[in-house]
Amino acid sequence: MNILFVCTGNTCRSCMAEAIFNYINDNKNLCSKSVGLSIVKDSVTSLNSAEIIKSKLGLDLSNRKAVQFSKEDIENSNIVLTMTLHMKDMLINAFPKEKEKIFTLNEYVGVNGDIIDPYGGTMAFYEKTFFDLEKSIRLLLEKLKGDRV
Repeated sequence: MNILFVCTGNTCRSCMAEAIFNYINDNKNLCSKSVGLSIVKDSVTSLNSAEIIKSKLGLDLSNRKAVQFSKEDIENSNIVLTMTLHMKDMLINAFPKEKEKIFTLNEYVGVNGDIIDPYGGTMAFYEKTFFDLEKSIRLLLEKLKGDRV
């Protein structure tokens, strides 16, 4: 099963979500990828996101380049998880035939609200985003385990 995490620039939320998911996940039948809807060419993971992932998971994302969303990404994914309701609505409007697999991350796991973009915020704000993502991803993995993936 292919999980796609989507945010705006693929330098904060979705790349942290991918890293957290891949770090926690022990099911070889699940894999994740992250993309941005509107990336800046040649941008890399934000410094604070890279620092948080390094300190919490021991992974180095400092040279990871942002990946631009493409039509193939949605076609090749079983579940598409956006960080906000606005992003979900944009994707459903652009790809109405794929709407049954597009959700916000929090909606899919039964948590209210969006994953707020920490870009430009303090390290404490990035850390809050990390813990919000980690909580939702743990719930996601439990849900997928319950679905016998």
